[in-house]
Amino acid sequence: MAIVNQLSDDTVRNMSIGAVFSDFGGKIFSLDFHRTEDLLVTASEDDSVRLYDIANAKLLKTTYHKKHGADRICFTHHPSSFICSSRYGLDSNGESLRYLSMYDNRCLRYFKGHKERVVSLCISPVNDSFMSGSVDHTVRIWDLRVNACQGILRLRGRPAVAYDQQGLVFAVAMEGGAIKLFDSRSYDKGPFETFLVGGDMAEVCDIKFSNDGKSMLLTTRKNNTYILDAYGGEKRGVFSLDPSPDTEIEATFTPDGQYVISGSGDGTMHAWGINSGSKVGSWDSNIGVVSCLKWAPRRVMFAAASSVLTFWIPDESKSEVIKSEAC
Repeated sequence: MAIVNQLSDDTVRNMSIGAVFSDFGGKIFSLDFHRTEDLLVTASEDDSVRLYDIANAKLLKTTYHKKHGADRICFTHHPSSFICSSRYGLDSNGESLRYLSMYDNRCLRYFKGHKERVVSLCISPVNDSFMSGSVDHTVRIWDLRVNACQGILRLRGRPAVAYDQQGLVFAVAMEGGAIKLFDSRSYDKGPFETFLVGGDMAEVCDIKFSNDGKSMLLTTRKNNTYILDAYGGEKRGVFSLDPSPDTEIEATFTPDGQYVISGSGDGTMHAWGINSGSKVGSWDSNIGVVSCLKWAPRRVMFAAASSVLTFWIPDESKSEVIKSEAC
């Protein structure tokens, strides 16, 4: 599997399915790649958390979490530990987030606070801080080493959260098209910048920063995908996909920050060049409407999931040679 250096239109266009995992007992709610290791983790409707070796397309371990369920998930900095949000018992025990170790199948810590479902979850790339956004209209800031919430932001509507790649800034997006930027070290002083994405009053699904820090990616429940300038908030691209009333779609940047890929309500996926604004390619997902979609941080590979997980890699019979190193 190639290491990402610089992608080309042909490489992106000629991605194809390289591996399929179809033994899930329901919908896959979320997935995440480790930043430095060739690992991917999923959380799904069957209450399972599954760890994969992406270099060898191999399932490494499965754990089940029947008491709390498994919803949103993200890696910590350690390759066998994760933060996972709960699906059950939020109103009774308040154990909305758990710090899990896959190595010995233990819960290392509970984080109590949210009384409703967590819909957005991310960890700082530089330290043990992490954020959660909930349909209880709050964003909470946490530290892996401490049970207690470190800070809380009360907002209008359902939020989505993301750190930039340096961990210096985080973004909070909310319905009505408002995006607020905070200094991670002094968020209690309020946002230092607010952008308004006009024309879309739908709830937000997700927000992401590109690796180069120049762009942000916003998706809404109307299945609109926006590429925004991360410094001024100007729209660099707007892509409208087919509706998917029962499924929230996800979009992802490529690691070089040059392309965006998104699912669509008709079961297809699409790629656009950020600088050109033009469509580079389209594919049939072969698994229905894709609810989870992420590109691996270090590899020429992305994962797409519905109730089936697929790994996509370049079709070597079609792709041009790209600037990359062999595994």
